[in-house]
Amino acid sequence: MPSNDLVNTAENYLHALCTEIANRCVGSVGNQQATDLFTEKMIQFGFRTVRSEFDCIDWSSGEPSLSVNGESYEAFVSPYSLGCEVKSPLSMASTIDELKKLAGSDRVLLLRGDIAREQLMPKNFTFYNPEEHQQIIALLESKKPSAIISATSRNPELAGGIYPFPLIEDGDFDIPSVYMTEKIGDKLSQQLGKLVNLRFEAQRVPSTGCNVIARKGSDPNGRIVIFSHIDAKMGTPGALDNASGVVVLLLLAELLQANQPAITIEIVALNGEDYYSAPGEMRYLADNPNQLQDVYLGINLDGAGYVDGDTAYSLYDCPLEIAEKIRDSFPARQGFIEGEQWYQSDHSLFLMHNRPALAITSEKFDYLSTFITHTEKDSPELADPEKLVDAAHALQKLLFTLDQVWVNSR
Repeated sequence: MPSNDLVNTAENYLHALCTEIANRCVGSVGNQQATDLFTEKMIQFGFRTVRSEFDCIDWSSGEPSLSVNGESYEAFVSPYSLGCEVKSPLSMASTIDELKKLAGSDRVLLLRGDIAREQLMPKNFTFYNPEEHQQIIALLESKKPSAIISATSRNPELAGGIYPFPLIEDGDFDIPSVYMTEKIGDKLSQQLGKLVNLRFEAQRVPSTGCNVIARKGSDPNGRIVIFSHIDAKMGTPGALDNASGVVVLLLLAELLQANQPAITIEIVALNGEDYYSAPGEMRYLADNPNQLQDVYLGINLDGAGYVDGDTAYSLYDCPLEIAEKIRDSFPARQGFIEGEQWYQSDHSLFLMHNRPALAITSEKFDYLSTFITHTEKDSPELADPEKLVDAAHALQKLLFTLDQVWVNSR
């Protein structure tokens, strides 16, 4: 049973990140408040702390108005879209081949069916960008519709639990767009050729964000890096995605404040996992031109602490000695379970550079990603503060053990 003091601290951190701060989307005032809080605490706990800044945009929009012949249709503005006021004929495409055959610009284009089955990766997204997505984006830009309407369902692998999901979420894509449910899209598809009235206000505002990197130890030859992304999607408190991970980092830093490890311990609040261009991840890689080759183990927390089920961990390319130490530090009798591997988070940064990694989440990850993450349902009462404290203690034990292994190997 964790101490009441640390449990209360975890509750307070969750409240600060999810309730006192209303929005942690990259570029927002709330995001800057969150990184300020993290910086202040890391300094307080005796870590050498730097802020690595990057340019980004903040964004806001009004409610869209969409109608045909006076009949209104419910729609939502695609995140980061430019605003518009258009009155154009409706055209439609359900496949790439249909999109290729469309003639003429200055039309409102409805995308539905197969072509809208999964969220399109942003045009400049580096880490994962299927050729099919690139082809669709290029075709859209060449066809030059006056606006795009997408009819979508669920896509938990790329869009989380939001329903319907925005087909386009890209601040580098300049064709105005909205999205709606498949059912409403079916109804709208009956209006082909008729004039669509679509208008909404939206604004992209130049801003800045930062990663916060906190270190202890000074060995230039090795470090253990622990990540959590501090940003959240628009419209969600982001308790499990990913305030809970940030809380574990803050608790861990407090537990380590009296320690001086031999190996370098690096605790990082990454800023951009839920943002269209992953600016924090790109900046972190730019700040590490050695391609993370000195990383002894990379650890990522995302979605940890769900009230239902155990805390799940998964290993990636870990040498036997490290794997054994991890399993010893996360015993089943203390509420941990070794789960299946998953790749939709920042531990992919370690994997693409062939570094061993540990990912920590919740046993019910699939349920959370399908129904909770990226929605207004992701609220603090879904996170169990005791589980967050337990995770911090387990990481403290693991870091102490690996530090001893590191010393004995030198």
